[in-house]
Order: sequence, then C-alpha cells, then structure tokens
Amino acid sequence: MITPSPKFVFVQSLALAGLALGAASLHADVKLAVPFQDHMVLQREMKVPVWGTADAGENITVEFAGQKKTATADDKGAWRVNLDALTASAESRALTVSGSKTAAPLKVDDVLVGEVWLASGQSNMVFPVQKSGPYGGIVEQDAEIPTANYPTLRMFTASDTKNYQPQTTVRGSWVVCTPETVGSFSAIGYLFGRDIQKVLKVPVGILTSASGASCAEAWISRETMAGDPQLKPYLDLLDASMSYYTKAMADAAAKAAANPPPAATPAPAAPADATAATPPAAGARGGRGGRGGRGGPALPPEVVAGAPLHPTPINKPRTAVNNLSNPQSDQHFATVLFNGMINPLVPYAMRGAIWYQGESIAGGTPGLNLYGHIMQALVKDWRGRWGEGNFPFYLVQLPGQENISNNPIIREQQQTVLALPNTGMAVTIDTGEARNVHPVNKTPTGDRLARLALANVYGQKIEFSGPIYDSLKVEGSAARIKFTHGAGLMAKGDTLKGFQIAGADQKFVDAVAKIDGDTVVVSSPDVATPVAVRYAWANFPEGMGVNLYNKDDLPAAPFRTDKWDYPIAGIVEN
Repeated sequence: MITPSPKFVFVQSLALAGLALGAASLHADVKLAVPFQDHMVLQREMKVPVWGTADAGENITVEFAGQKKTATADDKGAWRVNLDALTASAESRALTVSGSKTAAPLKVDDVLVGEVWLASGQSNMVFPVQKSGPYGGIVEQDAEIPTANYPTLRMFTASDTKNYQPQTTVRGSWVVCTPETVGSFSAIGYLFGRDIQKVLKVPVGILTSASGASCAEAWISRETMAGDPQLKPYLDLLDASMSYYTKAMADAAAKAAANPPPAATPAPAAPADATAATPPAAGARGGRGGRGGRGGPALPPEVVAGAPLHPTPINKPRTAVNNLSNPQSDQHFATVLFNGMINPLVPYAMRGAIWYQGESIAGGTPGLNLYGHIMQALVKDWRGRWGEGNFPFYLVQLPGQENISNNPIIREQQQTVLALPNTGMAVTIDTGEARNVHPVNKTPTGDRLARLALANVYGQKIEFSGPIYDSLKVEGSAARIKFTHGAGLMAKGDTLKGFQIAGADQKFVDAVAKIDGDTVVVSSPDVATPVAVRYAWANFPEGMGVNLYNKDDLPAAPFRTDKWDYPIAGIVEN
C-alpha cells in the first residue's frame, strides 16, 4: 500500500474543504430584515409585518407572544408574515424564526411592544443629545443625561447610506435608553419619545433615519419622482450624472491602464515583525480618488467638460467643477437616501413619522417654490409604501437664522403640507440662533412634536398648536387678524412685535399691533388703507422680537396675508 505524503493529504483536505464550502454557499440560512434585532420595539394595535430572506421555497415559521405564523420563501428567497395586532407590553420576550432548511432557529431577545415612530430629515434630526465638538447637544444636557434612565425607550439609528439603487439592508442597531447611551441618541427623536412615553406609559421605539445637509427629494422613491412631471427633472439629472460619471470613470481607468506610470524604486523590506497595512478595497471609505468616487481612479480635469452640474443648495455658491464626484454619494440628488435608508425599513410597523428638514433646498428660486410640492410628494410616497393608510406625519417648521437657507418662503412652503390629511407642524420660530443653523434649544421642539401626537393620535385633551393665521378684515385704517388655535392670545413682553403692514403700493412698514380678544389689530400712521399684513416675515425674525403666543405658551406661526411676488436677495440661482 502506498502511504500518501503529508503534503498530498493537506492539499486533498483543502480541496475537500473547498467543495464543502462551495456546497454550503449554495444554501442560505434564514435571515431577518435589519430592523428585527435584540431590544426592538414592535408596534401595538396593528398588524406587524416580519420579513427576511431564506432559500427559495424554504418554509418559515415566526413565533412571538403566543402567535405562530408561517410563510414560504419565494423564488428570490424573500418571505414575509404578518403578526396579528399586539397589546402593549413592557415584558421582555423573544421572537423566534425557524426555517425548514436552517439548522438552528433565529432568536431576537428583549422584544417589547408599544409605540414606534420614524424620525427623519437632515442634520437637526441627526444631531445628538450630547455635544460632540461644535455640533449637537441640547441646552439641558448636563441635567438631562444623568437622569435619562428609560429602559423601555429604545432607538434604532440607521447608518448614513446613499445609493443609486434601492437597498434591502442598512447598518444599525436598537439601543436601550440609559444615562450611558442617551448621549448618542438623536436629540429630537429622544425628546419626542421621552415626552410621549411619560404620558402613555408604554414602550416607545424611535427609528432614526436621517442624513445631514440632505434635500427632500433625496428621500423620495424613483417611481414617485418619475411619475410626477414637476419632479422628473430631478431624477433625469441624477440619471444623466450617473451615466456621465460611469463613462468618465471607465475612460479614466482605460487611460491609466494604457499608460501605466514608470515602475517605482522598490521600498526597503519591512522588518519581519512589522504589521502589514492592508490597502482599502475599491469603494471603501477614504479612497475618494480626487473626488472621482470612493476608491476609483482620479478623474483628470479634461473629462469634466460637459459634465452635468450637481445640484447645489440655495445658499451655496457655484464653484468650478474640477472632478466629477459620484452622484450616488451626494445627498442633494433625488432618491439616493430613500434607496439607502428608507427602503430597508419598509414596511416595519409604526405609528407615524416626525420630520425636521428644509435648510437644504436645491434649484434656486424655482426649487424653493416647488418645495411644498416635493414635501407633499414625499408624504404620499411613504404612506403608499408602508401601506398603513394616512399615518401621522409631523414636521418641524424651520426656526430663523441670518442665512437665506432659513427664509420665510421656506416656512410658508412647509405649511402647505398641512393641506394633506393627518399632518401637523411644530412651530419653532422662537428657538433659532442668528449664526447657528443647528440651534441647541431643542426641548421646545420635542415638546411641540409630542403635543401633536398626544392630541391627535392618542386623544389627550391638550392644545397642540400656536396661533395660525385664518383671516384678515380691514376696518378703516386698521386690519384685524383672526387666528385658529388663538385662545388666550398674549404677548411675551410689553407690546407685540414683528408685525408689518402695507397698502396697495406693496410697501411694508413696521406696524403697531394690539391684542383684542382672540384677534390682533394691526395699523400704522404711514398706511391709510391697509391691504396686507405680515408677521415674523424675515430670515431671522427672532431678531425682530416676535412674541405672539396663545395661553398654552405656543408661538404663532409666521404668516403673510398677501401672495405678492418679490425678489429674495441672496438665493444662488443654480
């Protein structure tokens, strides 16, 4: 008998192991979608979709809270079950998922049932409770953080992810709220969740999926953008930019391959005990390639001639394009954040959404005037995809800042969203900072969002809005303004401020304003016959001293009674 050599045995073992690994790779164990992790909160009182992937044709069983639901993975390996409506529970329980071809079941521990809300938007929704460098933090953080012991308040934070194609997963995890963890929570999401939990006494889960400096159209699906003639140009720009970028990258790579650089002098050998550095893989963070895309070859300036211009916010000046960056990594392009950060969360059962965005609007004056339509399209898009009907959608109206990014037309456009059913707006005109687009006085914002939910979703008998302009009536040389939510009007200070009045000449002057019951009477000796009134109508109206509130200490929303066109100084017409 011939005894095989040790080398032959080793090589044969490797081959057999490779065959086994190859066979195993053909089998995909059952997996859950990314939101289904330890410490999660499931939505009460409605069906709860649970979904994931497995082998095509694999039989799946999901068990939770005495329920057992089954499904069969389709030809692409996707499966989904719907749990029946659950009752709120702070009991820590496990959810298990078994597959007919999977050896061991999946187990998700410490699952609670209560109220789930999605928190989205841009940096003012991202920034955390605890200050980090120049960003984040809330006024009360030193007192708030040590007492933030809310074990049934949990937050899932999605990693900032942009993509040209819809994704099915995004990095993130559920974290239990403790003094040690709350510092990294979205401040607005935490304050909102904390406030509603104090009243409801049930577990609360916040799905935070937000991205700094992002435009609203980045959060809308391709299908909605393509089907709307007013929005399709945003999508066309993305497609044209991706097409150009892809070709430019290919051309640059071909040119580099055809003209390799001369061989460099070999570097001295590293010591034997030195740790070898591993170069980043293509597409890895950090390999930007001269703004030519992450990990790709740098684009030489000559390939940029004729490149589509990237969208730029209305307060950002255009600069010469030297190298074309990857459009799918730019949060000002349509769909890229929906694809990366919303699509993976659909259809996780939730009660509603809170939204804080608006400082980034692209497209110059036309883009600004279209912003309300874009926001309405976003709300309709998300509601259609979740399939829960007209779920609550509550937005934050921007506070002031001495920057065109926070101008009164934006606030007016935001208010148009209220034309949709089951929407609300938290007015924050009294919380801004002249030189800071990220104001730290966020506690009133959380309170006002929570009031919207508590009153309109959970049946609490509380006021949820400050005064909202309703009508104007001219009375001789004065104009009487009537409001909704205007019970107990009051001025914080000796006199009302922030009102302006104009006649037919459309020239506004500062006005005298006095409270008369549930109305405000506005006049000026310079305007004999009033035609229009404005309130808090400036980029930074806080500097005007705006101080109209109702008896519940909620501020009046900025308004104008006219619809006159006027130039807005400072907008970059891009």
